[in-house]
Amino acid sequence: ILKFYIKFRCMKTTRLIGIDPGIIITGFCVLDFFKSKTKLVAYGTIKPPKQDRLERRLMYLYDEVLSVLSKFCPSIMVIEDSFYSKNVKSAVVLGQARSVIMLSGAKSKIDIYEFAPRKIKQSLCGNGSATKEQVQYMVTQILNLKEIPKPIDITDAMAVGLCFVNNYKII
Repeated sequence: ILKFYIKFRCMKTTRLIGIDPGIIITGFCVLDFFKSKTKLVAYGTIKPPKQDRLERRLMYLYDEVLSVLSKFCPSIMVIEDSFYSKNVKSAVVLGQARSVIMLSGAKSKIDIYEFAPRKIKQSLCGNGSATKEQVQYMVTQILNLKEIPKPIDITDAMAVGLCFVNNYKII
């Protein structure tokens, strides 16, 4: 394992941050990849205080994403694109969260890519209508994880990052 790690570090790897945006929970993961090798570096969630007003929650989200970007120094941000919902207010708030996350990436001068949920599911599972559980299973298999990270926002962020890796040569 150590031999692989040293070999992996000597190659020209690309670091990305995958983000599943949300105003309640934002999941993120940091991946290093080179050709067909992908390594999970870190993952976690950002949870703005629920009792705060929307503008404070957005500022918290912005500050925390900037902090993660400065800690891990990715060159690419990959974010899940908006999905269309029956609840217009929820869709608008999600759009605001996505905007502050993208602004933090732009401020950090990193490239930003977006993928639709169907594209992510198609890329990982071969089916754009795959269930959350199927996506979780594929993420744990691809990254050789012993258990499924919780909450689901984390595996969603990993799926976003892996979608970029799978499509890297096309982009």
